[in-house]
Amino acid sequence: MKYAIGVANGTDAIVIALRAAGVMPGDEVIFCTHTYVATAAAIHFAGAIPIAIDCARDHMMDVNQVEAKITSKTKAILPTQLNGRSCDMEALVKIAKKHNLVIVEDAAQALGATFKGAHVGSFGKAGTISFYPAKTLGCFGDGGAILTNDDEMYEQMMLLRDHGRNADGLVVTWGYNSRLDNLQAAILDFRLGQYNDIVKRRREIADLYHQKLSSLSELLLPISTQDEKDRRDIFQNYEIEADRRNELQAYLKENGIGTIVQWAGTLVHQFRDLKIEGNLPYSENMISRSLLLPIYPTLTNEDVEYVCDKIRTFYKR
Repeated sequence: MKYAIGVANGTDAIVIALRAAGVMPGDEVIFCTHTYVATAAAIHFAGAIPIAIDCARDHMMDVNQVEAKITSKTKAILPTQLNGRSCDMEALVKIAKKHNLVIVEDAAQALGATFKGAHVGSFGKAGTISFYPAKTLGCFGDGGAILTNDDEMYEQMMLLRDHGRNADGLVVTWGYNSRLDNLQAAILDFRLGQYNDIVKRRREIADLYHQKLSSLSELLLPISTQDEKDRRDIFQNYEIEADRRNELQAYLKENGIGTIVQWAGTLVHQFRDLKIEGNLPYSENMISRSLLLPIYPTLTNEDVEYVCDKIRTFYKR
């Protein structure tokens, strides 16, 4: 990418990118409900209206539902590259061009993931990254970045992240206080040197899970690296769907294995106080079955074997 702009966090990155892309109060922005609430919050604080759609079997935005949600107010599509995986960006780019819409990518969890050889964050007007400590490339606090190849977007985002000040120190527009802290930047600079090894190890662990668990009919696993054709997942998370999910989670906990149900099992449109409407059956069924298995670079092959053995034992009981 031509430009990478450091900002204070991943949420600010989306707000600033949307505003710089021309999203205005009253515009509608389409997003997938299977994401962290920050995605929708960024749309809201950019002044726009979040329009939720379902996810598909791969837990990514269901591109087949996008066009049905487009109205005269629709300005942008905000795909979340969730868990380290890419949406079908070819289909989304075609839809955006057909309807004259902007794409801004929420690539917070997917730095390094690719779709047909192109990196996430490079398909639209801008892509956003989070450096929160839980991310594959994390600092010791909050941090984020915005990627763009667009000169005008770059100039506008540089203003928006720094109180609207231009290179001469003059305030020429309203802006935010959202610069990336120097200490966090130094930590990220150091960790970038290890990043390829981090992603490689995550992919190795994902392959082990697939080898050991793919025979279980009770589970729906992410696509393995061996079966991928168009996408290269970095496996920020390893999210499965599981029969008797709650019982499985309790059993794994009894055996010293920590797991996570993302966002406490609540999708964005299910936070009623946010008043985001949506009849999204696949996502609602999926979140009742989904579970994140342990995946991090220092996890050993023996650790993975232990996790898989306990899962197989649970379903044999």
